Amino acid sequence: MGHTNRRNFLKSAGVGAAAVGVAPTALSQSKVAGANGRIRIGLVGCGGMGNADLTDFLKVNGIECVALCDVDANRVAKTQATTVAKAGQKAGLLTGDFRRVMDVKEIDAVIVATPDHWHALPMIAACRAGKDVYTEKPLARTIPEGRAMLNAARRHDRVVQVGTQNRSAPHVHEAVEYVRGGKLGKIRMVRVWAYLDWVGSVPKVPDSPAPQGVDYDMWLGPAPRRPFNRNRFHFNFRWFWDYAGGLLTDWGAHQVDIANFGMGNELPRSAASFGGKLAYPDDAEETPDTQQVIWQYASHTMIWEHAVGIGRGPETREHGVAYHGENGILIVDRDGWEVHSETDNYKKPRRIYRMLGEPRHEKRRGDDMHLLHVKNFIECMKSRHHPHADVEIGHNSIIASHIGNMSLRLGRRIDWDQRKEKPIGDAKAEEFMHPTYRAPWKLPA
Repeated sequence: MGHTNRRNFLKSAGVGAAAVGVAPTALSQSKVAGANGRIRIGLVGCGGMGNADLTDFLKVNGIECVALCDVDANRVAKTQATTVAKAGQKAGLLTGDFRRVMDVKEIDAVIVATPDHWHALPMIAACRAGKDVYTEKPLARTIPEGRAMLNAARRHDRVVQVGTQNRSAPHVHEAVEYVRGGKLGKIRMVRVWAYLDWVGSVPKVPDSPAPQGVDYDMWLGPAPRRPFNRNRFHFNFRWFWDYAGGLLTDWGAHQVDIANFGMGNELPRSAASFGGKLAYPDDAEETPDTQQVIWQYASHTMIWEHAVGIGRGPETREHGVAYHGENGILIVDRDGWEVHSETDNYKKPRRIYRMLGEPRHEKRRGDDMHLLHVKNFIECMKSRHHPHADVEIGHNSIIASHIGNMSLRLGRRIDWDQRKEKPIGDAKAEEFMHPTYRAPWKLPA
């Protein structure tokens, strides 16, 4: 991406009116949020990512936080204090019930930063209430939830951004532009990985009463009723099947999405996965600490691999995406990208040219992809264009991770009907992927 193109991208990603290649919604201009110069937001989920999201929202002129919601009253109080100290703002509504946030007519947008099993219902409720939504990744815990969320966004003409902030990173756009430019030649394999040495074992602890100030029944919500255990609460929820999908959905939401971005957002045809609890077989976590997935696409295959407690992955990196073309390989991670030319073995057909590699293109200083992502969402609220990580992109990208986990848990390959969004000829797998909600919670049809 040249300097001129990069300036154009930054304009669209951070301060411009629209993202390249997406169309405006049908929402009338009379319903555009922030028409009076102020955008009022509510935060649902006051944990680590919720506070990170809110911090960047409040860096943008004209943003006012009017509601804070979390089932943990301690977190609500802490976020209120932080918001007052950092931004001089004090939310008028403090609550543990997301439905009260949706009832505030003055709220233009809602940030959904809950555990994964609580993404769908608040997001759908926000759309029905006429509010735009910035929802954390992965979009949903299950594929049917994701489809319901996409339908709600489209039915109610809402702008929805999924928190896969790599989609707003200038260096990722540069890498994707290079991949799509054809210099790599035919790409027949993409490798994606996350080797995280900072994620380790979670020792087992006994069940206990929920901490004071926590509405644990509300925290469980649609998930099965279980005794409180701090291992399953806050941050560590992502390692338990009731609430999330392990690293494959947690980091796959980012890395697989970059892979899909470069390959034209293609959908998988099948998945086969292997792995398990091979590093820490006796700890408290349910999701695999070691896992590989192979997906078949129409034009290529894609390989995922992750390992916790190990930090030296392919290309000596903890995470990344590698596009393998016949002429060369492009590797991109959160900090930059580079290209290496393919080997030139004498037995290979003679090429018209031997491609030159590209030295490392580091992420530019000051390119804060999360802040750019937030700004893109806010500008799209005003323009009514679809944002960089539109809900449909988030839904399609996480399907690969979900069917990968389905393959692992069922112990067989999953063939996938892309149009009907269900397994082919596998009734048990189809039943397995549908969420069972605990009463009185229901996923809207």
